[in-house]
Amino acid sequence: MSNKIIVFASFVPKAGLEDKVEGTLQGMVAPTRAEPGCERYDLFRIKEGDASFHLFETYKDAAALDHHRGTEHYKNYRATIVENLAEDIAVKILSGIDVAD
Repeated sequence: MSNKIIVFASFVPKAGLEDKVEGTLQGMVAPTRAEPGCERYDLFRIKEGDASFHLFETYKDAAALDHHRGTEHYKNYRATIVENLAEDIAVKILSGIDVAD
């Protein structure tokens, strides 16, 4: 059984703030991918309909996710992004059933 932690997070920006939210999320990609224990950190934008953004993250284990949440870039992003969102961030912690490594 794997100790990997998989996170799926969704963000719905307030109208007119789509570019700001995208920029904030894009700013998280490089520093998070450089973290020890981060195996995947991919940002997506929905293709059709109202803008929404989605992060698919994989961490080696719970300690790696805890490390991520303690970084300055994470704390700064959390302190600024919420005011630009139309609804709360939807975060789902997943466990793999049939996952290719």
